[in-house]
Amino acid sequence: AIRPSRRRQQGRGDSDMLQVRSLVGFVLLAGLAWLLSEDRRRVNGRTVAAGMGLQLALGVALVLNPAAATVFEVLNCGVLVLSDATTAGTSFVFGYLGTPQPPFAAAGPGSYFVLAFQALPLILVVSALTALLFYWRVLPLVVRGFSWLLRRALGVTGCEGLAAAANVFVGMVEAPLFIRPYLARLTRGELFCVMSCGMATIAGTVMVLYARFLEPVLGTSALGHELIASIISAPAAIVTARILVPESAAESASSVAGLAIRSEARGSLDAIVRGTTEGVQIAINVCAMLIVAVALIYLADACLGMLPDVAEKPLSLQRVLGWCLAPLVWLMGVPWGEAAAAGGLMGLKTMANELLAYLALPAAGLSERTNLVMTYALCGFANFGSLGIMIGGMGTLAPQRRAEIVQLGPKSILAGTLATMMTGAVVGMLV
Repeated sequence: AIRPSRRRQQGRGDSDMLQVRSLVGFVLLAGLAWLLSEDRRRVNGRTVAAGMGLQLALGVALVLNPAAATVFEVLNCGVLVLSDATTAGTSFVFGYLGTPQPPFAAAGPGSYFVLAFQALPLILVVSALTALLFYWRVLPLVVRGFSWLLRRALGVTGCEGLAAAANVFVGMVEAPLFIRPYLARLTRGELFCVMSCGMATIAGTVMVLYARFLEPVLGTSALGHELIASIISAPAAIVTARILVPESAAESASSVAGLAIRSEARGSLDAIVRGTTEGVQIAINVCAMLIVAVALIYLADACLGMLPDVAEKPLSLQRVLGWCLAPLVWLMGVPWGEAAAAGGLMGLKTMANELLAYLALPAAGLSERTNLVMTYALCGFANFGSLGIMIGGMGTLAPQRRAEIVQLGPKSILAGTLATMMTGAVVGMLV
């Protein structure tokens, strides 16, 4: 009768140690950003402390709040309805290729799943709905509320707060459209903050898609966790951006209020058409990036495979990246025995994209707690493919700042990665 009790005590002790390590890692990840800062002496300690405190407060309020479970259930019902609605459209256009069940006997479970026809069309539906909610001024109201919170808590300017809030719900190219008239006169620090927020969050158009892939490891709460991850990562991105590229309050040149949030659509139908067109572009970009990313990973693995085996296994890009990033994911609170596998997912997300990492997560063999921590840590656009999209989009919106955007690009990947890892550490402290 004593042994089970001791095991429970030992398990509770191990969990406490992981939570303490997540707390230490949370601070050390911010310290790593400080070591890599352009000017350590100009880092505003108040902004950093307030941002880190806001992350913890949001984590407690959203992750530990029992009422959040009810919200998760509602969101999951919405996902199921959207998924069924999308299947109705894809089955009409693509026939059995767009349905989850083929009209013939399949060779094995999942062998009939066609990503381009069954999963990616969901982007079109979500994009159209997002544009419609934007035109109805529902989405701008939510964005304004979150923007106000960021400005009040962190003291950021109106442009930064608005762009950060918008990035929680829309993409890294769509969010700067909210502040397009101001992009040309943002300071270097403000511009970098806008870019970092885009790298540390994901768009609502793909959030629902990722939630579908995460259901095997997170169940019906997958979409809720994705949304919470983007919300917590917004202040985290501001923190890492302010540390890496600090600036004084006197340098801030943009207005803190009066930023207009307007839809260019001339009616509900026009909003749907515009949203669908934008969704097509996003879906095509996702398809193209997946093809190129998988091909490049295959080539890298083929080159590494010519080297001698290590630990009786051939070398691969994911294994090498896992070894390199294992210490950082260990700091987030991942057990060392799982750190290499979790680090490999983090490396795959950075070198390729978060979609491939999420697809690989269920097969990684990680514990329930580590799956949750990594879900938050992987929830961001910080990768080299997204950098190309960001440079193309923001360079078009502010052509006079294109050279500066290109210069800050690699550093924005670093800021976004550190931000999502800090978010993973926050969750590690709470679970």
